[in-house]
Amino acid sequence: MSLFKARDWWSASLGKNEEFDQGCLCVSDVDNSGTGQDKIIVGSLSGYLRIFSPHPLKAGDGMQAEDLLLEVQLRDPVLQVEVGKFVSGTEVLHLAVLHPRKLCVYSVSGTLGNVEHGNQYQIKLMYEHNLQRTSCNMTYGPFGGVKGRDLICIQSMDGMLMFFEQESYAFGRYLPGFLLPGPLSYSPKTDSFVTVSSSRQVESYKYQVLAVATDAESRKEAEQQKMGAGKKVVADWVLNIGEQALDINTVSFNQTSFSIFVLGERNFFCLKESGQIRFMKKLDYSPSCFLPYGSVNDGTINTLVGNHNNMLLVYQDVTLKWAAQLPQTPVAVKVANFQDLKGVIVTLSESGQLQCSYLGTDPSLFQVPKVESRDINYEDLDVEMKELQRIIKEATKTQDILPKMEKDDDLTLVATVLPDLDSVSQALDSEVESEVIPSVTVKLCVRSRLTLQKAVLLISTPPPLSLTQDQFIFDTLEPGVSKTASTSVFLKGNYPPADLDGSAVVSYSTPTGVPRVVQCKFRLPLKLVCFPIQPSKVANHKLTIDTNKPPVNLINLFPDFIDQVEEDQVSVLGFNLLAGQKVTLLASKTSQRYRIQSEQFEDLWLITRELILRFEDYFLKQGIKDFTCSFSGPVPIQEYFELIDQHFELRLNGEKYEALLSERAVQFRAIQRLLLTRFKDKTPTPLQNLDTLLDGTYRQVIGIADAAEELQHNLFRAFTRLKSATQLVILLIGLWQKLNKEQIAILEGTFLPLLKDGQELGWEESVDAALSHLLRTCLSKSSKEQALNLTSHLSIPKDTSRLKKHITLLCERLAKGGRLSLSADSGSQQAALMPGLPMNPSVS
Repeated sequence: MSLFKARDWWSASLGKNEEFDQGCLCVSDVDNSGTGQDKIIVGSLSGYLRIFSPHPLKAGDGMQAEDLLLEVQLRDPVLQVEVGKFVSGTEVLHLAVLHPRKLCVYSVSGTLGNVEHGNQYQIKLMYEHNLQRTSCNMTYGPFGGVKGRDLICIQSMDGMLMFFEQESYAFGRYLPGFLLPGPLSYSPKTDSFVTVSSSRQVESYKYQVLAVATDAESRKEAEQQKMGAGKKVVADWVLNIGEQALDINTVSFNQTSFSIFVLGERNFFCLKESGQIRFMKKLDYSPSCFLPYGSVNDGTINTLVGNHNNMLLVYQDVTLKWAAQLPQTPVAVKVANFQDLKGVIVTLSESGQLQCSYLGTDPSLFQVPKVESRDINYEDLDVEMKELQRIIKEATKTQDILPKMEKDDDLTLVATVLPDLDSVSQALDSEVESEVIPSVTVKLCVRSRLTLQKAVLLISTPPPLSLTQDQFIFDTLEPGVSKTASTSVFLKGNYPPADLDGSAVVSYSTPTGVPRVVQCKFRLPLKLVCFPIQPSKVANHKLTIDTNKPPVNLINLFPDFIDQVEEDQVSVLGFNLLAGQKVTLLASKTSQRYRIQSEQFEDLWLITRELILRFEDYFLKQGIKDFTCSFSGPVPIQEYFELIDQHFELRLNGEKYEALLSERAVQFRAIQRLLLTRFKDKTPTPLQNLDTLLDGTYRQVIGIADAAEELQHNLFRAFTRLKSATQLVILLIGLWQKLNKEQIAILEGTFLPLLKDGQELGWEESVDAALSHLLRTCLSKSSKEQALNLTSHLSIPKDTSRLKKHITLLCERLAKGGRLSLSADSGSQQAALMPGLPMNPSVS
């Protein structure tokens, strides 16, 4: 229990699933009892109006039945409640209720009860005003210095101030330069209205200026009056506070000067009647409401400020005097007098927690009980200490960042790709120009050992492959019960993918709240992106793969691409990529060689990779473990360089489009400023074809933006093709130099550092930096190269000559016995090996 806590004197929970806002709380003697005891009036956005008179038997009691004087359900939401002299011919207090499209004024009266149930209270509608515009908030006061009555001003959502002289509508005025409504307050000393506009300025408007201004029934008429004759609505003074305001209060207490308080998002301001800042306080929290009230010290004003940390703070001018904890975040705060207790703080939360509290310190009466004394068994302590030391020692052995998984994980995920394509294709909105676009179903099975809530399954495939559904949510996973999800994969973009490997991830939280992730991968069939055709003899690009085993019949390797074969031996197969070129696979009948050829270099990748994977599966089933493939070279570097140049040229064009679009945007804004200046001029001047120039510039901006968007699509397609060619080059280098898995992983990290290409960080500069690091470390020729430092800033290069040079050097040094390694001493060892004869690079 904290000493600095608002002491609960009386509290109540209002309704269920109701919402309350800043203007929903009011404190006043609304029934004109004359006892000086205030009542609490609360309205909700659900349309309920409640009036309370707290009478707790002892401090801290909740609401008793007799504390609720009245509860009425109105048909419309209650935006604000106020109590004042709103009925003509009398000075008694009445209740004003503001609805979105209506203003109602009620009288609240009580009838003396004859039984123990107490008095009966009721409300009577005195008059109402139907509003033509949706209201936001209201303020009241003796506008124009009237005596004995209060007038009401309502601010609408479109910036109109509507004035009501009790039962009659007076006039309406539009605020100049209005965008969004802000808080509104009436200053009786200066007879003016203070608000904060969307320009983050505190503005004050004299009532007399508003009253004599020319009437306008619409915003359009108000704008026309600015250009023509008539009285204008002009602010008395304006103060820029640089932030939006939550609330405004105007106060004048005994022995203190008149002040205007403005609560901002990060500051609260105290202003003089002329708009000058008297003082301001910078807040290090997010406030929710505030209320200035009189201080016991002359010349100072106290302020209650509630914040979103459930705190209620008391300031004397700018000095923090007290801070108390509240159970809820207050949206409105008032000070009231009940029975013999004066200065009770009344707070209302957004969810309807109404609390009357006071500031004080009550000592905590709780005392910690004494611990039962017992004799210490030192032998048991030694055994327990040794066991704890053993656990700590085992825990500190490993330096892994990720925790080790248990043998039986909490959740298992298994992905299964159906062997056959879908009988009815599930492809949607595909860009591929083909009569039939195949799709394949992937089934995912999730099984849990524990009861889990809200497990999310995400499936991803490499572009341009797409999914009919890529996300599944399991609300509840029961122990031992499997949940399955099915989705279909199809080719959406009109270009071949760079990979056929998909992945699935399940994210969940354990019952103790620890977030966990389980993932699995699956491989999609080759028939999803290509179909068999007659082999083609035309080919610009050819690759030859050597093996160390006798020739294999292609029927055994590609049974899914060969339906009916009359011959026993098939040595030629044709593949046609759905969004690419034809690829032909030839197997030698006498030697152990296989040739892959196509009209496009990057289209060789998928078939070459599939051939090697099927070789490994075939020989593994035969029980042969020493199968290897090789490539005699040379590596087709020039074909690879052509794809790099195409991708780089698109990136340069993208920069040109961005510069051109920025230039046209600057021109467009400059023409807009000139036109606005002409339109605002009191004396009309010819436009001098500025409108035509604006329209032409707008069309250019739209055209350039469309072209830039199309270029980004082409750039993404070029990056996918470059990725396919890059993986093919890495595969050929690995077969050429017989690299192991660790060395191939280094090459993949060097040539494929990015999942997505962009203008700020592109493929060329990233790969060039990685190649430069390899060439000055493990592939360096001398210590001089090792001393070179790389720049830490990556930017798009002027051309690709440096990148091409580094790729060529990489291939040359690998051919001369270079070893790919990430160890620190590999560079010094490599410098000693490079000048001699070529070494066997298979040893690393």
